[in-house]
Amino acid sequence: MAVHKLSLQTARRMAVRAQMLSRERPAGLLDLVRRLTLLQVDPTAAIAPNADLVAWSRLGSAYAPQDLTAALAQRRLIELMATIRPAEDLALHRAEMLALRERPPVVEWQVRHRAWLQANDACRRDILARLAEQGPLPSRQLPDSCAVPWQSSGWTHDQNVIRLLDLMAARGEVAVAGRLARERLWDLAERVYPDDPIVPEPEALRRQNERRLQALGIARAKTTKVPIEPYDVGEAGEPAVVEGVKGEWRIDPARRDQPFAARTALLSPFDRLIHDRKRTLELFGFDYGLEMYKPAAQRRWGYFALPILHGDRLVGKLDATADRPAGVLRVNAIHQDQRFTKAVSAAVDKEIAALAQWLQLDLVRAASR
Repeated sequence: MAVHKLSLQTARRMAVRAQMLSRERPAGLLDLVRRLTLLQVDPTAAIAPNADLVAWSRLGSAYAPQDLTAALAQRRLIELMATIRPAEDLALHRAEMLALRERPPVVEWQVRHRAWLQANDACRRDILARLAEQGPLPSRQLPDSCAVPWQSSGWTHDQNVIRLLDLMAARGEVAVAGRLARERLWDLAERVYPDDPIVPEPEALRRQNERRLQALGIARAKTTKVPIEPYDVGEAGEPAVVEGVKGEWRIDPARRDQPFAARTALLSPFDRLIHDRKRTLELFGFDYGLEMYKPAAQRRWGYFALPILHGDRLVGKLDATADRPAGVLRVNAIHQDQRFTKAVSAAVDKEIAALAQWLQLDLVRAASR
């Protein structure tokens, strides 16, 4: 099989177009999630919850958060392990969930999770019994009989039941049945998931890799194992090399030379275009990290800075905060990786104004640089 040779610009455009960030807009929320394969769930809402922000950056003013709430209530979309996915895709994950119950862990964090789950098996059984009798229930109404508390240096420290539920969800034992405001309601997975035939694991993994490649546009065959969703795509697609970048990539050659219509977009820090920071640096030359966990004095770009996409380039970061009590979107700074032209400045300003309008907040510019 021939190895495709790509320019950096072609590689970037494949990535941007696959993530629905060119001028072509998705037909609607369901079309968007099916094409992206997932929306990541994250509770941080310095501007808006991640799933809403990702959807808005693709759909624009046509998107309203209640659309997502309705799709989840109708179970056309399903919440699965910190992601929102098309309900029909669940069949591609069920075999892997079942295998996870017996498969030996591979990396250190998997070993740690397995050991902690085994140490608290009695609590796991208590939770299953309570859900069987009374579910769906929020985590605060489930018993915490953990013998070994969850240890973390972050915000999950001592959140025993929540962490146990997350690990049980990964094994396909429990599932998010809905939400009460922002609080997840848990039930037995068999009551929540569609009664579709489970796709055998080898076939399911092959189809997941193909779907992920279509959503990413260009990806490595193998890279560092990460929680939630892999960055790599195995043998999906065909091999490619990118000028000036070491190593081999995978692409769908049918998508290589599709037309590209540029636009400007504000991205969530959890956006899949930039989620793999190594790929972001290799293809876009874009240095970025989420800084909300750093002390304020150590932040370069802001608590929840939004990467700024212009065409096929990531050109800067927007430091902004949605101050809802005051009714304003406060722009603290616009960090320019390279000095903006007048056209870029105008396009970025227009997108910031559109964000404020979507949030139904007045726009206040505190500073820019």
